[in-house]
Amino acid sequence: MTREKVGLPPFQALIDAHWLDVARLARAMAGQDGDDVAQRAWEKAYAAYPGLTSAKNLRSWLLTITARCATDVHRARKPQRPLDEAPPVAVDGPEAAVWPDPDLWRAVNELPERQRFAITLKYVGDLDHHGVAAALDTTPAASRRLVSDALATLRTKLGVHDD
Repeated sequence: MTREKVGLPPFQALIDAHWLDVARLARAMAGQDGDDVAQRAWEKAYAAYPGLTSAKNLRSWLLTITARCATDVHRARKPQRPLDEAPPVAVDGPEAAVWPDPDLWRAVNELPERQRFAITLKYVGDLDHHGVAAALDTTPAASRRLVSDALATLRTKLGVHDD
């Protein structure tokens, strides 16, 4: 089946429409390796794109690939010792207003892996529970539970209470 028969847009149009979502999710899930994760996700998406049989929900498809690439990078990481005197790195990054409260992200990074991935997919990736479940190879009910447990832990750590 060709791209025209399924109604797939050119791959560059997909990049133009979703590059920021992929980059944000990769950065949120993989931290300093976010750029590598995003690049890997685009490579995998490009390789799989001609074989797609539906043009439905391409954003969710891309974010699922990104989440799985982040999981692969996380699992492949070996504990590293920090350099004693690391040289300063000058990198242009996003404006401070683009990234949320550092205390919140510190707390998110301390969550167990599956909770961290679930809450990141839900709120950074803006996926519904079915999308989160697909990305984590679980059920929507388990996805809800992971997000709920993560939110409860974050509320406790950050001293936020529902009134």
